[in-house]
Amino acid sequence: MKMIRAIVRPDKTEIVAEALAKVGMPSLTKMHVFGRGRTKGIRIGDVVYDEFPKTLLLLVVEDEKLDEAISVILESAKTGTMGDGKVFVTEVEEAYTVSKGTKGL
Repeated sequence: MKMIRAIVRPDKTEIVAEALAKVGMPSLTKMHVFGRGRTKGIRIGDVVYDEFPKTLLLLVVEDEKLDEAISVILESAKTGTMGDGKVFVTEVEEAYTVSKGTKGL
């Protein structure tokens, strides 16, 4: 299993979530976050904006669905401009459903 952490523009959150649901991946967690990339913010007049609102999407997928999930996220989150976001993938050793006490997705 893999955990995908996708940081996307807030206005792309529902577009990405709907695109994932359409391909059978409806389960995810959304968090409103603030951050910045390599640009370290922007200056507009005398005001410096060093952090920007983003949405962090967390989802866990079986290994065989990873490539599809990444493709869907990249395609649906992309505007083609700086600040579109980042996707990180890590290994998940185990997962448990709290209500049932069962192991696995």
